[in-house]
Amino acid sequence: MDDEQQHPEPGPLAGFTVGVTAARRAEELGALLQRRGAVVLHAPALRIVPLADDGELLTSTKELIAQVPDVVVATTAIGFRGWIEAADGWGLGRPLLERLRGVELLARGPKVKGAVRAAGLTESWSPSSESMAEVLDRLLEEGVDGRRIAVQLHGEPLPGFVEALRAGGAEVVPVPVYRWMPPEDIGPVDRLLDAVAARAVDALTFTSAPAAASLLSRAEERGLLGEVLVALGHDVLPACVGPVTALPLQARGVDTVQPERFRLGPLVQLLCQELPARARALPVAGHRVEIRGHAVLVDGELKPVPPAGMSLLRALARRPGWVVARAELLRALPGAGRDEHAVETAMARLRTALGTPKLIQTVVKRGYRLALDPAADTKYADG
Repeated sequence: MDDEQQHPEPGPLAGFTVGVTAARRAEELGALLQRRGAVVLHAPALRIVPLADDGELLTSTKELIAQVPDVVVATTAIGFRGWIEAADGWGLGRPLLERLRGVELLARGPKVKGAVRAAGLTESWSPSSESMAEVLDRLLEEGVDGRRIAVQLHGEPLPGFVEALRAGGAEVVPVPVYRWMPPEDIGPVDRLLDAVAARAVDALTFTSAPAAASLLSRAEERGLLGEVLVALGHDVLPACVGPVTALPLQARGVDTVQPERFRLGPLVQLLCQELPARARALPVAGHRVEIRGHAVLVDGELKPVPPAGMSLLRALARRPGWVVARAELLRALPGAGRDEHAVETAMARLRTALGTPKLIQTVVKRGYRLALDPAADTKYADG
């Protein structure tokens, strides 16, 4: 029992660094990740302009009060609530609600339905799939020719949605509920991009398409886009809350992982499965060694390792059980120069961090090797 208290079981994300690009609900996502052991690097790729400051929303609201639409499509709970609150602030809350009571009100999903009802309104219909495609199908089946349809935009692209309605003969009134802008301080975004290019993060999370587009755009401005795309294609796991969020990444040829339910909780659970599955686990000197992003699990106990030590360990793990020459290990050390003494110094620190010196063997005049258990030699010989 005392031993368990001394060395509590590390969380599923212990030893991993996760980048968070969200502006909205970033604290919630960060807390969920940290609770499971991750180190979080937060860099909001966007900021949201407060609703009451947005002239376009005021114009759309006045237009809808003056000329009542036939249909209103509510796409997000926060957006719908914000619209009603902003209208209240402009002294237009009551007339807006009166207009919305008499129209066909479609709510995309249960959260939006809750926001609609909280405003004292009742939705006409809501899809079980929470899919805008299903909302579009319903509208087109009903027939949209000559109908005036207000669509609450929510900062993310709705691919083909507005265009399909207009092609069907509808008059579409966009309601831009909040606007995405670049962050006031670009420093955290630049540091996150540098970390991605250097493989210093293990996963990058996206909760909105504009954030993904903004991050890639900044990478392009800095001449880092190629490096970032290669990193996202191989070493850094891009995780998106849903398929719409993934679109800017897919357009650049980046495959992403997404949870089945488009929520923060399932996104974190997905990372808890994916990242440990990508970690290298080896039987070394009678111990189970699992190499994670910035730390190593030795028999389930988390051992933080300095960056230079992680570079050496990864180089040894690429060919477990085989001798890796000092010159090759020197090349693996970031910014080490030509002095092979740097390898010895970093190796000493690595052994101290691991707390089990026999995991790495010195082979005199040749280099170092991971002391792979004999039974595993054949399995990993071609590593």
